[in-house]
Amino acid sequence: MGEVMHITLGKLLEQVANERPEHEAVVYPDRNLRYTYKQFDHLCGQVAKGFMKLGIKKGDHMAIWASNHPEWVTSQFATGKMGAVLVTVNTNYRAAELEYLLKQSDSTTLVLMESYRGTSYIDIIYEIIPELKTSEPGCLQSEKLPFLKNVIVLGENRYPGMFLWSDILEMGEEVSSHVLDERMSSLDPDDVINMQYTSGTTGFPKGVMLTHTNLVNNAANIASCMNLTYEDRMCIPVPFFHCFGCVLGTMACVSVGATMVPIQEFDVLSVLKAVQNEKCTALHGVPTMFIAELNHPDFDKFDLSSLRTGIMAGSSCPTEVMIAVTERMGAREITIVYGQTESSPGITQTRTNDPIELRVSTVGRALPNVEVKIVDPSTNEEVPFGVQGELCTRGYHVMKGYYKNPEATKDAIDQDGWLHTGDLAVMDENGYCKITGRLKDMIIRGGENIYPREIEEFLYTHPKVLDVQIIGVPDEKYGEEVMAWIRLKEGATATAEEIREYCEGKISRFKIPRYIEFCSEFPMTASGKIQKFRLREDANRILNVQREVLIKNV
Repeated sequence: MGEVMHITLGKLLEQVANERPEHEAVVYPDRNLRYTYKQFDHLCGQVAKGFMKLGIKKGDHMAIWASNHPEWVTSQFATGKMGAVLVTVNTNYRAAELEYLLKQSDSTTLVLMESYRGTSYIDIIYEIIPELKTSEPGCLQSEKLPFLKNVIVLGENRYPGMFLWSDILEMGEEVSSHVLDERMSSLDPDDVINMQYTSGTTGFPKGVMLTHTNLVNNAANIASCMNLTYEDRMCIPVPFFHCFGCVLGTMACVSVGATMVPIQEFDVLSVLKAVQNEKCTALHGVPTMFIAELNHPDFDKFDLSSLRTGIMAGSSCPTEVMIAVTERMGAREITIVYGQTESSPGITQTRTNDPIELRVSTVGRALPNVEVKIVDPSTNEEVPFGVQGELCTRGYHVMKGYYKNPEATKDAIDQDGWLHTGDLAVMDENGYCKITGRLKDMIIRGGENIYPREIEEFLYTHPKVLDVQIIGVPDEKYGEEVMAWIRLKEGATATAEEIREYCEGKISRFKIPRYIEFCSEFPMTASGKIQKFRLREDANRILNVQREVLIKNV
């Protein structure tokens, strides 16, 4: 089972760099940028010293708002060396969300890129803090954001009130390695080193406090379940700001000295090219990414024969997609990971030698040194194998808590240290778990409990269906009714009637969607989670219009 490691992020990187100095650590194929572990460790040390010269202390909060830039992964390990808490910012955030995060997190420093997908981050930051334009870099005085002092921009262009990344590297020259070593030795593995804001599929995002111990061990356990070694090369197209990118991706690689091949912003051709040209052996993605890759018209032109493993996670993984990834992509040892930010993030994982049936029907079993149990949500009593309940977990991987939010922390983690995930699951006698839905997503129709996942899995078997989401909508007679949102395969057409006929006699009548809407895409968080609450809002709008039309015609 292995012991829980007590080591900081900075020490871990240093250790790997000493063991394999000349091994490739980070490769950005499109930038022709390659660092060995020795070079990468040195660069992270340089940046760590630059942050210290800026006056950033151990435990200070530093926010980073950028896609998968080289400076992102450098900041991750630089803060790991000098003890600042890296606060990760969703790239889809806009002014109000960014202001909320900077305020709630008490961040002293913000690292940002210039723009993302046509949105100017520079304009947004000046909109939130107009006084930045007239302040000296490093001397910001903002009434709205009293903690924020430094803004660092990634790029060549100078902007009023901001440092350039190159300034930080220069400042690093003024701090001795001895001073950095002292700082690094003063860090405790149980210190908070990373803060991630839960994607806010409901309510205001909460800052999840994660420690070195949380992250290092979760990454190492994930890597061991994938049989990852220093010989592996991992393509990482999932965003770094999410645990999927920066723990299951970068940290898992560093834990074994593997090579990271990040994709700055997800693009199907960039992924396929990187896997082929860099001979990647591992590929991460949420199901929608794998669906997009498999359905790209040029898919068959690429040689993906180097692929062996990877992780599909982020939302439920359709059986058909899983089979296509193992057979058409050749990633025969692809694994499924289930977890959440609050558990840094992995809780369960399938293993590379699990039969395909287990890998498509379950989310695996508990990671090493992790406890998992299924409880009755109303009594908190553990339920027998095969009985549905709420999945709870306990171990080294459970967060320290939500930042400045003791009530929410108490709601999530009980007195015995169990994290309540809010996910419904069933466990078999071998410890393999199936996620059957969210406690909040369950549809109750006329007293019958309906789990969206079951209907989604069934509808995936329809030859024209590319992707599907099931939600509950209000109904006067039954309390709730079933509604399906369906994305069809390219070039396919279908009617609601056709879909319902397909269900007849195959699933219970009360589970057949009463309402069916076709769409081209689903509303998503930047980390690839589908926002069911937005689908519900859209559904209510459509149904209200239909009701009004009916009333008019009566």
